[in-house]
Amino acid sequence: MIGFLIKKNFFDLWDNLFRVALLNIGFIASMAVPIFIPAFLEGVPLLGLIVFFLGIVWCLVYLAASALSLKAVSDYGSFGFADFFANVKKGLPLGIVLGIVIFLCYLLVTVVMNFYLDMALEAEGTGSLFGLLLAAVIFWTLIVVVLSFQFFFAVRTRLDTKLSKIIKKCFIFFFDNTGFCIFSLINVIVFLVLSIFLAFLIPGPAGILLFLDEGMRLRLLKYDYLEANPDANRKKIPWDALLIDERERTGTRSLRSFIFPWKD
Repeated sequence: MIGFLIKKNFFDLWDNLFRVALLNIGFIASMAVPIFIPAFLEGVPLLGLIVFFLGIVWCLVYLAASALSLKAVSDYGSFGFADFFANVKKGLPLGIVLGIVIFLCYLLVTVVMNFYLDMALEAEGTGSLFGLLLAAVIFWTLIVVVLSFQFFFAVRTRLDTKLSKIIKKCFIFFFDNTGFCIFSLINVIVFLVLSIFLAFLIPGPAGILLFLDEGMRLRLLKYDYLEANPDANRKKIPWDALLIDERERTGTRSLRSFIFPWKD
């Protein structure tokens, strides 16, 4: 399943290079709001803080709209500007919720975790162990949150529209697919590194969202199989059989067809 996911994602990125690059350019332009505009408002710090906050929320809403639009690519289709702008409204609550989650994680790292680390360093005996233990709990909680919430938009796109259920299903998906979630996060990091060398045009945020949506889409085939076969072994999913239709729709290509598709 992993090998096919990488192959499908590469094919879809290549086939939709222009659309993905346009989404990434829009995100780069959006990031200019919280990064640069507050610098011009140093004389009015409160206004600068408000602009920064609204800019971050808009960036997350933009990512949500991008994820909802890229679903069509995962499903072997395409999307247009009208689809993206229609998805902006749908992405508004998603962006706000994810913004709150990111802010809480930021507080946990910069305030709460630092507090307990300082306690561990300054205290002696039981107090030191207690502070270290709580800092470790917070650290691993953040790891679980990051691994789970990387699929936040994909869960909204594929599974549910109610925010409370989206959050719940993110955690359920992680605990039931821990190895796959770890692989996905590693792939996200690799994509980020590649994006740096390509000015975030490709794969960029849109490429990452497409990969995560395709990963979720393919992984959900497991649950369709288990629902149809309740006595099946959950640890032995027949991926070769489940992916037959997907492989046929994706097909195979030569290097020539990638570079000169019009000659095929």
